[in-house]
Amino acid sequence: MTELAIKTSQLTKRFGDQAAVDGVNLSVPKGSVFGFLGPNGSGKTTTIRMLLGLAEASDGKIELLGQEVPKRIENVLPKVGALVEGPAFYPFMSGRNNLLRIDAADRFADSSTTKKRVDAALNRVGLANAANKKVHAYSLGMKQRLGLANALLKPRELLILDEPTNGLDPQGTREVRNLIRSLADEGITVFVSSHLLSEIEMLCSHVAVMNAGRIVAQGSLEELRNEEPTRLVVGTDEIDLAVELLKSRDLGKVRIKGKQVVTEVANDFDVAELNQFLVTKGLPVTEIRLEKSSLEEKFVKLTGEGFEVVR
Repeated sequence: MTELAIKTSQLTKRFGDQAAVDGVNLSVPKGSVFGFLGPNGSGKTTTIRMLLGLAEASDGKIELLGQEVPKRIENVLPKVGALVEGPAFYPFMSGRNNLLRIDAADRFADSSTTKKRVDAALNRVGLANAANKKVHAYSLGMKQRLGLANALLKPRELLILDEPTNGLDPQGTREVRNLIRSLADEGITVFVSSHLLSEIEMLCSHVAVMNAGRIVAQGSLEELRNEEPTRLVVGTDEIDLAVELLKSRDLGKVRIKGKQVVTEVANDFDVAELNQFLVTKGLPVTEIRLEKSSLEEKFVKLTGEGFEVVR
């Protein structure tokens, strides 16, 4: 069986009669980059707060790195770095002094290596040149970087990051993406909550999608993609003729997307043979290909957002 960094069983959080998190079963493999997706208000941050012992669960069980939380939280938290709901720092202290102060308050930290570890963390997130600048002068993106540096002050086995690229420009986003990949290459499990679906798709090996307090899909990206049918995309300036010809081949319902006709087919569908058929029937084909649904399309389907008109 796959060893898990995070495991929850029927994890539930109620506020009065309302369940913000309702029977969540998470399975996060060790060494994975795990994307945690969901619309605003779906319960992601509440789940993360329970994982870290910042909120008490109404029901269910949590295990981090094989140890029960909150029962064994003092044993496990030193191995866990976190960035949740945006970092909070002393605004009139420098970035370096904020980290020095935070590290000094950690009874598990080795005071003899504090300065070395702080400098290494600042350098790793690209803040070495702004280390002595007061935090009130930091941009939102710089504060996010400082929060990441805080999470990396000590060697970690698990990182839990809530919207780690919030406020970052494209270059900063790429740098954080590369940082997360390098951490995963070191064997660290990274649990990333984000609404940036394209980023998650590029970054993560596994994903869970949350909606209205429940997990509606979970697994590796490959598994989630394979759950969806393969699509045939035919590009042409003669849409009506294309629809007629595709229906003559019993390909089922087709969707119109601009100058494309889209329908579902088997994974081993013979595109070359169809292309030859369409050309012999006089259809000017500008493109023809097979494709799988993107993570964003899967997300929209699972959370009930968006629609397509079927002809």
